[in-house]
Amino acid sequence: MEKKFKEKYLSGEVSFEEIDDYSQEWGFSDETVTLREYLGLNAEEEDAWVSVGDDALKELLDKQR
Repeated sequence: MEKKFKEKYLSGEVSFEEIDDYSQEWGFSDETVTLREYLGLNAEEEDAWVSVGDDALKELLDKQR
């Protein structure tokens, strides 16, 4: 199974900015999962991203590195 964005970001395989590419891929795909699931985020991370923005999500993820 392919790694999700969060796993790749935490392991240093992708930059945070690539989240936009993943979001766009999801939008054009036939995926039946939510964007949160597609990216591998938990509810707290999704809430921070939607409510506050990219910087808040990046901060939460960077704490897990």
